[in-house]
Amino acid sequence: MATRSEDQGRSWSKPVAIEPSSGPEASWATPSVTPYGRVFVFYTCNGDRVRHLPGGRRRIRADMLGWYCFRYSDDGGRTWSRRYRLPMRVTECDRANDWQGTVQIFWGIDKPKIDNGVVRFAFTKIRRYMLDGGEGWLFESPNLLTERDPTRLRWRMLPVGEKGIRAEAFGLVQEEHNHAPIGGGRLFMVYRTALGFPCQTYSRDGGRTWEWPTPMTYSASGRVMKSPRACPKLWRCSNGKFLFWYHNHSGRTFRERNPAWLAGGELRADGRIWWSEPEVVLYDPEPQVRISYPDLIEQDGRFWITETQKSVARVHPIDLSLLDGLWRQGKVREVVRRGLVLDIGPSEHRLPVRADLRTDSGLTLDIWLRPGAFERSELVVDARDGAGRGVAVWTREDRSVAVLLSDGQPRVSWRSDPGGLSPGRRHHVVVIVDARPRLVLFVVDGKLCDGGSARQYGWLRYDAELGDVTGSGRLRVGKRVARLRWYNRYLRVSEAVANYHAGGGAATRAGHGADATARAERKARVQPALLTNEACERPR
Repeated sequence: MATRSEDQGRSWSKPVAIEPSSGPEASWATPSVTPYGRVFVFYTCNGDRVRHLPGGRRRIRADMLGWYCFRYSDDGGRTWSRRYRLPMRVTECDRANDWQGTVQIFWGIDKPKIDNGVVRFAFTKIRRYMLDGGEGWLFESPNLLTERDPTRLRWRMLPVGEKGIRAEAFGLVQEEHNHAPIGGGRLFMVYRTALGFPCQTYSRDGGRTWEWPTPMTYSASGRVMKSPRACPKLWRCSNGKFLFWYHNHSGRTFRERNPAWLAGGELRADGRIWWSEPEVVLYDPEPQVRISYPDLIEQDGRFWITETQKSVARVHPIDLSLLDGLWRQGKVREVVRRGLVLDIGPSEHRLPVRADLRTDSGLTLDIWLRPGAFERSELVVDARDGAGRGVAVWTREDRSVAVLLSDGQPRVSWRSDPGGLSPGRRHHVVVIVDARPRLVLFVVDGKLCDGGSARQYGWLRYDAELGDVTGSGRLRVGKRVARLRWYNRYLRVSEAVANYHAGGGAATRAGHGADATARAERKARVQPALLTNEACERPR
């Protein structure tokens, strides 16, 4: 179907059929627009109306069988041409499938990309129904943007040879290949696996040959990016930067696609893309709702992301400052001031504001820890009252940091990745509580905790609604803390990374207005109250 919006996604025209609902099945449509305004749509079409496995063994789903086809519209999607078929050559993968190549199994989620006048889009072939032995291919047309006679369009399928893009080491599931041009005939491609991470590969000759695929990694740390068996989507923006959509956990199924995350990419001099730590870009309040199959729209300096939940599709405007933060990670080295209410060292202080997660966007504790050992648990920050309401942070013997938040009922606790703290080293730990999606995140030394090899998740999405976690209203800070910053909002990951690169420095007590905080401290005449290890062994 095709539908139009004249108001940037707020309302849509009545859908128009591209293929008739009477069949054959037509699925996985991706659009492309030429400079002269023609809209192409490429899709899978079950042209042979295959309904059963060979021999009539059982009825099957038919959205990934048949022909690769296209239609076009010269009036902005209001009417459509007849159907045309792409010349998809039969390769070794097809000859090994259930029909020995007489029927091809494939689908594509890659919107066509323009690279120096050439149009390419990737797709996935399947060796065995359903869905084993995936491998990546591209269609390339050198004249799609200029040739108006569809019968004279030229097509080539890449890579050359009989084998598509895959690595046997990454198992049977290698699918939903999509790519971006990176200049000079070079291409970058990503795809999903069922091993808990996406794969990446580069081509330096326009897609004819490809490097051996490897897991995608964050560039600053070399850590593998985590994502389940969900669509990993890559985009190149008009500024030459890149965005990558994924789900930031190592699940191996089709589930758990909420929230969605973005990493920012920048092409470096070595011809590789440098990938940032990620940010949450979209979430649904109901954790079981799946968000996937996205696309990016960029127009007049603004960005939108589309996504579908299988039966619901939406368009979301995206805050440019979030994207800019991703692209500038590692370059910004200034302490974030917005929302800062305390900037202190070890002792006891009055909280100048309440911390109510029902009305605030969240809270953040930015902590610089002095070097030391991790032989036992050590309470480093405590704002709890006698009933256990409030916030507490402590280090653990497994060299992680834990946080407890309570308004009486419920209680939420989470910890950073084990082994993330090294004895004898200074560390920067940021605890972020994002109250809208109900997320608890840890950023340690400029890296977002993702669970590592110990856990599927490095972040927690808590179920119950937390309320007022102000606790006693007094904040006790232990000797292990060199500096503590308290924010009355959630920080973005990029802001936490900027604070890390800014360094610890001396505590200034700057906050909700530095003068106001200083006046409050003078009035309270608080004496330092250091914390004992016994207080953190079993947090209330």
